[in-house]
Amino acid sequence: MGFLSVLSFAHKLVTERLAPGGIAIDATAGTGADTLFLAQKAGRSGKVFAFDIQEQALSITQERLAKAGTEPLAEVKLVHSSHAGMNDIIPASVHGKISAIMFNLGYLPAEGADKELITSPASTLPALDTALELLAPGGVITIVVYPGHPGGDQEARAVEEWCSSLSPLQAQTVMYRGLQRSEAPYLIAIERKKPL
Repeated sequence: MGFLSVLSFAHKLVTERLAPGGIAIDATAGTGADTLFLAQKAGRSGKVFAFDIQEQALSITQERLAKAGTEPLAEVKLVHSSHAGMNDIIPASVHGKISAIMFNLGYLPAEGADKELITSPASTLPALDTALELLAPGGVITIVVYPGHPGGDQEARAVEEWCSSLSPLQAQTVMYRGLQRSEAPYLIAIERKKPL
């Protein structure tokens, strides 16, 4: 049967936590695959915020959402901004109530996209700080990292170090990774602890 891909496993973790009517964030909209997935899971009464610094990514995401047709999707707000600014854009009324936040790091994998424009620790780590604050107890953050491109290995190490530094009283972290290919993408997931 085989193991799940890192993206499929990220979706599995989110599916277990994002109920219809829930609120979610796609911190790196990219080609919109995670945005559409979150909008499907949150359903018509839910809400999804999707961030990207590239207008091209948001256009691709909008097209993907439009192709979903009459499928009941959550309201999606596309935000042309860095994920590092999530705290100022996400309404204060939902801080601490987000069920799932997805990060898919690296570059925009689209035709004509600038592959030199990549995510970096300078914005990703502050975004992770904010994401943990926005997350509901029991909620999940998924981070797919790509060590195989220039700059990706440094970002992967920085994200791992950040996750390792979290108090186990605050959050639980796990890694899902194939061991034979060091440059292959892998998943880090964070579950915010529920209050005692």
